[in-house]
Amino acid sequence: MESIKLHAYVDQDGILRLEFPVSLKQRHVEVFVVMQPIDDQAVDAMGYPIGYFDETYGINAHDPIERGDQLPYDTRDEVE
Repeated sequence: MESIKLHAYVDQDGILRLEFPVSLKQRHVEVFVVMQPIDDQAVDAMGYPIGYFDETYGINAHDPIERGDQLPYDTRDEVE
């Protein structure tokens, strides 16, 4: 038995079309289809989910990112 999970789009006509390659050829197979709608998440003008920044702002406040000391620049030969 082989399980395949994929996302598909139902056209305006209400017909779901599925095409995908399988390893079996010239055989009868039993196919189970389970459809579950995917709710589209509301997004703002920039494409971020509504409330994204409210939920994530300050998430690393307990473990801030620290910048280490700057290393000296390499001395390079001049280009002629």
